[in-house]
Amino acid sequence: MSLDRLIKKIAEKQNPTVAGLDPKLDYVPSYIKEECFSKYGKNLEGAAQALLQFNKGLIDNLYDIVPAVKPQAAYYEMYGWQGVKALAETIKYAKLKGMFVITDGKRNDIGTTMEAYATAHLGETDIEGKMTEAFGADALTVNGYLGSDGIKPLLNICKTKDKGIFVLAKTSNPSSGELQNLTLSESGETIYEHIGKMCEDWGKELTGKYGYSGVGAVVGATYPKQLKELREKLSTTFFLVPGYGAQGGGADDVKYAFDKNGLGAVINSSRGIMCAYKKQNANEQEYAQAARKEAIRMRDEILSSVGEIKLQK
Repeated sequence: MSLDRLIKKIAEKQNPTVAGLDPKLDYVPSYIKEECFSKYGKNLEGAAQALLQFNKGLIDNLYDIVPAVKPQAAYYEMYGWQGVKALAETIKYAKLKGMFVITDGKRNDIGTTMEAYATAHLGETDIEGKMTEAFGADALTVNGYLGSDGIKPLLNICKTKDKGIFVLAKTSNPSSGELQNLTLSESGETIYEHIGKMCEDWGKELTGKYGYSGVGAVVGATYPKQLKELREKLSTTFFLVPGYGAQGGGADDVKYAFDKNGLGAVINSSRGIMCAYKKQNANEQEYAQAARKEAIRMRDEILSSVGEIKLQK
């Protein structure tokens, strides 16, 4: 399964992290923007090209130490079709560098509409008999709150195309508890716990060789108590953990996401890595080197709590 490939990369690099590529123009060094605006104009095309060049610089300096990237689709969609093209090219470039790519789209629908989302982001599009990847990510974040009707269309593509999904369970945002912490009257479970158990059930169709299935869950670093609770209850569900760094989560929080072998989770940092040059007061020409320095610091901090990562159950 796809998440086996992610797990293997994590163990090879001894680095359970993913770099979020959620770029805004404000994050992009001025010299990149000036070059792209000069060539393409101060328009959607120029903006999209600036994002792409920014991303390529980051990927070039991260691919040998960070196993995965996670582009958030909204940050590209806001720049129109030109931005969406930059997303596709970012995914392609990261994969050429050997990185595992998680598209953060949080897609959710039912029936043929969800099949279309699955085909777009994880599968192949049929163009009168010729099969072509539209985006080609390795995994996709999805919203499970329409129930199994919104998940099952993904499972077959995950199985046949060696892909994975991460289902929203306990998200990192401050208001997540307004819905996710509510208790179900019949079982006494919280909604986030019930979603987690559904991930375990859906994952039975996508069994992996390292003990985790191809159906993961999104569980935020900003709620370490719930993170620990879910790790103890969800033995086959791999976690994507946002909220590290800029949102307030730290190594002492995310350590609860891992099992005894240092497996079980990948920790995301977006702004902390992308904008590291600003925090380090580095020359903007060295933004990518600053990102690398922050990625190494993050890796070492997490490993100091988790220990060696071992490929065994």
